[in-house]
Amino acid sequence: MKYDVAVVGSGFSAISLVTNLLQCLPSNSSIAIVGDDSAFGRGTAYRTELHLHRLNVPAARMSAFSDRPGDFMEWLARKGRDVTGSGFASRHDYGLYLRDTLASLLRSQHHRARVDFVKAKAISCYGCGDDETVFRLNDGRELTASAVALCLGVGTASLPRLTSDADMGLLRRVVRNPWRMGWLSRVGIDDTVVILGSGLTMIDQVLSLRDRGHRGQIHVVSRRGLVPHSHSAVPVDPVEPRFRDKRMGLSHLLFDLRTQVRSGSEWRGVMDGLRHETQTLWQGLTQEQRSRFLRHGLAWWNIHRHRVAPQVYRQFDRLIKDGTVTVHAGFVSKISRAEQGNELVFRQRGTSNEKILSFDWLVNCTGMERAGIGHSPLLQDMVNRQMLDTDPLGLGVRVDETSRLLTVEGNTHAALFAVGALTAGQFWEITAVPDIRNQTREVAESISKLMSKKTS
Repeated sequence: MKYDVAVVGSGFSAISLVTNLLQCLPSNSSIAIVGDDSAFGRGTAYRTELHLHRLNVPAARMSAFSDRPGDFMEWLARKGRDVTGSGFASRHDYGLYLRDTLASLLRSQHHRARVDFVKAKAISCYGCGDDETVFRLNDGRELTASAVALCLGVGTASLPRLTSDADMGLLRRVVRNPWRMGWLSRVGIDDTVVILGSGLTMIDQVLSLRDRGHRGQIHVVSRRGLVPHSHSAVPVDPVEPRFRDKRMGLSHLLFDLRTQVRSGSEWRGVMDGLRHETQTLWQGLTQEQRSRFLRHGLAWWNIHRHRVAPQVYRQFDRLIKDGTVTVHAGFVSKISRAEQGNELVFRQRGTSNEKILSFDWLVNCTGMERAGIGHSPLLQDMVNRQMLDTDPLGLGVRVDETSRLLTVEGNTHAALFAVGALTAGQFWEITAVPDIRNQTREVAESISKLMSKKTS
C-alpha cells in the first residue's frame, strides 16, 4: 500500500490533522489513517457516554477549525443542546461532533483527497527517509507514505509499588485503566474504593461511581493531595500577564504572576491570558529550569490551569464536605494483600508516619505517562533504530519548532512529523483542543507544501 500521507493514530490529534489535510491537499492526493480503534477521532477523552463527564474548556473555544471558531456552537444548536459559549458541553457530545465533522468532509466527493482507513497498528518502521517511510503493520502488511504524522498520544501511567507477580486476588481488584468503564458495574454499593491520583480523571471516576449507585467510602491519594480548581461560574475575561522581563527565569516569572494577582487581577483571568504566551515562555527556560518546574511546580500548575466545569466541581465538593471522599497527601510505599483484605500503605506528606487504607478496589488515576513510548511498539522500534529521539525530561519525542521529528544526532526529518501530547517537550501546552488544532493546521500546511514540491 502506498500513500502520499500516513496519519498514524486514531485520537483527536489524528482527526484534527485529517480535517485540515482535506482542506489543504489537492484532490489527487491520498491519505491513510492507520489505527485499530473503532472510535476513531474520539480517543479516550471523548468516547465516554456519561453526560456528567464535561469538557474543561468552554464550548466557544472548542471548534475543530481554527478559522471557523463558531463551528462547535453551531453543531450544538443544530442538535438542540442548551449550552452557551461560556458553558461546558459534555465530552460525549464533543465526540459526536468530531465524528460528524469528519463524516461531513468525507461525504463531499468533489475536490478532496482520497482517504482510506487502515484498521491495523503500525508496529515497526524502516526505510525512513525524506522521500518515503515504510511501516510494517500488525496484520503483516506494509504501508509506504511520502509524508507521515505520528498522532499516537500517550499511554496510561503505571501504578507505583505494584509488581507483575502480585497476588491474583489483589490484581483482580486493581483497575489499571479506569476508562475501560466495565469495572464500574463490578463495584459493590458499599465497597471501599482507593483512587491513586487527584486530577481530572479522579473527579470523573468519583462522579461515575456515584452515578452508578455507589455509596461507599472513597479515598484519594496523591503526592500533594491537590485537586483541580473550578472555572468561574460567571465568564472571566483573559488578563494579559505583566512580566518585567520574560528572560529572567522561572522564579521571576512566577513572582510576577503572583504579584499581579495580589494587586487585584482575577487569577483565572491571568491564567487564561497566559495561554497565548505559555509555549514561548516554556521554550525560553533552560533545561534545569524545566526540570525544576516539573519537580516542584507541575502539580500547582495543573490545578490552576486545567480547571473543571463549575457544575462538576459543585458535585465533587459536596462529596468532600460530607466525608464521602477523603483526599490524602502522601507517598505510596506498599500495595499488598493482607489477612483482612487488600491494603495500601502510604507515608503521609511532611511526616514519617505511615497510614494503611484497606480497599475493595484500587483505581489508577495517576494520569498519562510522560514519554509516550512505553505504550507504543512503533515508537519503541523507531527509538531503537535511532530514527527519533525522546525528550530528555520524558516529555514525548524531540521535534523542532515546525513539529518535525529530530534524530538522536539532532537532524530533522523533512517529511516526518509528530502532533499532540508527544511534542510536549517542545511546546509544553499541547494537550488542549485549541492548542492541538493550531498545531495540526500548521502541520497540514507544511505537508501540503511538501507535496507541491514533489509534484512540481
